[in-house]
Amino acid sequence: MPRFDLPADELRTYRPEVAEPDDFDEFWASTLAESRALAEPPRLTRVDSPLALVDVFDVEFSGYAGDPVKGWFLVPAGATGPLPAVVEFNGYGGGRGLPHERLGWAAAGYAYFFMDTRGQGSAWGTGGGTPDPHGTGPSFPGFMTRGIHDPAEYYYRRVFTDAVLAIDAVRSLDVVDASRVAVAGGSQGGGIALAAAGLVDGLVGAMPDVPFLCQFERAVGLTDRDPYNEIVRFLSVHRDAAPTAFRTLSYFDGVNFAKRATAPAFVSVALMDPICPPSTVFAMANHHAVGAEVVEYAFNEHEGGQGVHWQRQAEWLAARLAAGSGEATAA
Repeated sequence: MPRFDLPADELRTYRPEVAEPDDFDEFWASTLAESRALAEPPRLTRVDSPLALVDVFDVEFSGYAGDPVKGWFLVPAGATGPLPAVVEFNGYGGGRGLPHERLGWAAAGYAYFFMDTRGQGSAWGTGGGTPDPHGTGPSFPGFMTRGIHDPAEYYYRRVFTDAVLAIDAVRSLDVVDASRVAVAGGSQGGGIALAAAGLVDGLVGAMPDVPFLCQFERAVGLTDRDPYNEIVRFLSVHRDAAPTAFRTLSYFDGVNFAKRATAPAFVSVALMDPICPPSTVFAMANHHAVGAEVVEYAFNEHEGGQGVHWQRQAEWLAARLAAGSGEATAA
């Protein structure tokens, strides 16, 4: 696809005003407090696996409203910790799949948790196992408009809460060093990682890869691709609903979470990406509270840097952890 967004030099300084509700912080504080009050300790079940060098655990933890959410937890075989950890979130429509599909972080010596995305897992990959038991009002097929009439009912309120409680669950495990946890994810997973990093203190970093769920109002008018186009088609039928819809979406915009981040971010952007337009990624990165390093892939679409970028993430995170160790030693 040819480039369709702003020129690269304009992207690097693109810092638009993005709608932010006055009660954003109160909304999320009360949301998380309600679900944390219902949370139970995570349940880990060891899984027999042909992965001789990795120990695999099937995890169930308490998410939004105490709902059970699934995940995979992988650690180097026989590890006793405490290990640094990476919590990763999935792309749109995918489920947690199978543990052998995501070995990179455990093979690099990390404790690794991969969260299932509630209600998803049937569009690609090898499936998911977490239902979303909460209903919504009228919506377009997909997840983008479920509950869009009210932020309290919106689908991503539940997903982002799941993500925060996933971090709580991982930090509670003896094998994990709770002070050395990072978040990651691609596309939708990148948007979820941004939300988690804006809602959780004390992370060592966030690694959103070609992130989705940023600057909604620009995205839905700039690309004709799903998932953003689900919102367009909904509003083409519900013609008077745009003010309400965009107000709801402002509670879930990655730009507003980036403003509240307490750990740096390592971000990828593909300059020919028709699904997550590059300007929306730069809008988030240029608002980031403590700094976002952006890696550009000039000739890639939504696949971004793929394996090349994972290696760069691993190098960036190792450097972050080494710097932290040095600071602790110096202190």
